[in-house]
Amino acid sequence: MAGKLIAGGRVVTPEGVLDPGWVLVEDGAIGAVGSGEAPGDVEVVDASGGWVVPGFVDIHCHGGGGESFTDTDPARVRRAVAAHRRHGTTTQLASLVSRPVPELVNQVAALADLTADGLIAGIHLEGPFLSAARCGAHDPSVLRPPDDESVSALLAAGRGAIRMVTIAPELDGALTAVKRLTSAGVLAALGHTDATEAQVLPAIDAGATVATHLFNGMRPLHHREPGPIGTLLDDERVTVELICDLVHVHPSVIRMAARHAGPTRTVLVTDAIAAAGVGDGVYDVGGLAVTVTDGVPTLAGGASLAGSTLTMDAAFRNLVRGCGLSVREAVAATATQPAELLGLSKTTGSLTAGLTADLVILDDNLKPTAVMHQGAWVD
Repeated sequence: MAGKLIAGGRVVTPEGVLDPGWVLVEDGAIGAVGSGEAPGDVEVVDASGGWVVPGFVDIHCHGGGGESFTDTDPARVRRAVAAHRRHGTTTQLASLVSRPVPELVNQVAALADLTADGLIAGIHLEGPFLSAARCGAHDPSVLRPPDDESVSALLAAGRGAIRMVTIAPELDGALTAVKRLTSAGVLAALGHTDATEAQVLPAIDAGATVATHLFNGMRPLHHREPGPIGTLLDDERVTVELICDLVHVHPSVIRMAARHAGPTRTVLVTDAIAAAGVGDGVYDVGGLAVTVTDGVPTLAGGASLAGSTLTMDAAFRNLVRGCGLSVREAVAATATQPAELLGLSKTTGSLTAGLTADLVILDDNLKPTAVMHQGAWVD
């Protein structure tokens, strides 16, 4: 008996929902997707009453399972990846927080090896090129403008593994850095910024295409000065990240932003720290002590949020149950659009014949019952 047939559930495809539908998996890839009569002589997995969706793609995640991507020990990085994979994330970037450039160079070099091994899809540098006025849980003492020497050192250490860099556009050298990054095939993201519209627009014109966790770590929206929030949300060239834990952003604001940006410009991210999948306690995030209480991380002794304990399945569920968007919109925001943004749409991000068999079976409450990564079930 060759292959596996996942059948009986509501299968979400780029063309619509097949109810009931089926997905045929052969040799680690999606062999076919359809409804009605299914191929015979295969192992059948019953997904009746649930949903079958593409594996989630997280472009902004700092760790999980008690481990952080800042650790250069490959075994610890693998544990962080495994923690999120159990929650349906089959593709992810490893995000690094602001640290001195020599320290980041070492971290990038270690993660570049794991990118080459296929464990992660690449690296996201969230800092150190950020605004001290909007630093959030980043150590302000290590923040700096994006000078050419620092950018060059980091890109060299990454050996092509750096996929995205967050920059505050008001910093000296920001526009030059955006152009340098985009010419190297790296996504330039704007975030942790106190910029005005007049400072944000030139960075978008220079090639910046992502808003790092829109609303968070940014000058607030004002009706006479849209700042980064209004400018990034309203520009059709920009994809907006949203942390959909219903703590970082109110559900009504998530709904408003996602509906304005639409399914081709909205991406859900976790911004998760090591506490994801573990629980409350005290954690280290980029050299700063972070206290997690009732699942919400804050800087010790302060009120500033410090990442999240979110997993992508919960983000998916929150978008539908908490914010009122459709399952198809949630699939676009958690899989299809982030894969497109990373240039991986011909490999993953949708239930399409020929793509890698990355998928999640959800029950009627949108909780995962099984996760498949590259054709194999995740333990």
